[in-house]
Amino acid sequence: MSLSEEPAFSLLKDELVCGYRDISKEPWAGYSGRHEVGGNAIHTTNGAGPHNLQTFILASDGTVLTCLPGFWAPQDLVSEVEFAARLSDVYSNPKYGPAQRRLMFRSMHIAHIKEHSHDMSKRSHMQHFDQRYEADNRFRTTDTIKESVRATLSDGTNVPGDAFKTTDVLMHERMSKRPFLAYADFDTPRYVDYGKPHYDKNEDERVASGMAGGTASGTASGAPSQGAKRKKETIGNDPAKKARRNQMMKNIALQGLRTGLRFAR
Repeated sequence: MSLSEEPAFSLLKDELVCGYRDISKEPWAGYSGRHEVGGNAIHTTNGAGPHNLQTFILASDGTVLTCLPGFWAPQDLVSEVEFAARLSDVYSNPKYGPAQRRLMFRSMHIAHIKEHSHDMSKRSHMQHFDQRYEADNRFRTTDTIKESVRATLSDGTNVPGDAFKTTDVLMHERMSKRPFLAYADFDTPRYVDYGKPHYDKNEDERVASGMAGGTASGTASGAPSQGAKRKKETIGNDPAKKARRNQMMKNIALQGLRTGLRFAR
């Protein structure tokens, strides 16, 4: 998603106060390659990379109206901002008490699923590697698989792609259980927890549509070369980077122990 694309850009500029927070050091954050400010901005599926990016839409007092996990197409972001404005009207209307507001919040989020266009639903199919991760690791507990389909399967070995909910449905189902929470109380780690922690489309090796397109740092097919992959810096909670850091600290500790023993002699 590029926030500078229309129709999202004008809406964000004219109707909202925008800010950002670096989550790369959060323990629940995913990891990816570093995306430079001047790098490519490409399209991908809605909800891809939920651990790496979340777009919160808040009321003026910091209450969460909705949260879009991962990347979203500009036109779908606009649709969700407009929906959040309706929730804001409910939240700020003095004729509704707290209990009634919570009930309306839940029902509005579920009802909004049916307002999504067919094209938005098509843009919201979960990535295949995320589907595989859920089936392999959480088949019995994940809410990403339709219950009616799971009941017909014995395990997660051969879960068909259409057994998974689209991410636009998953988002509103999860939001419906978090009615008008303060941002500080919002359980982001659980809310965004689906699919693999790692997400990276190597956007500098692709054209705007997301398809591979050859570059100097890539192969003829547009896929990154092995050398480019090795050199690529990651941000977030990269397990390999953590392992290297832990090993370095062990080496430093051992070197300090050897030096201390030499001095002791």
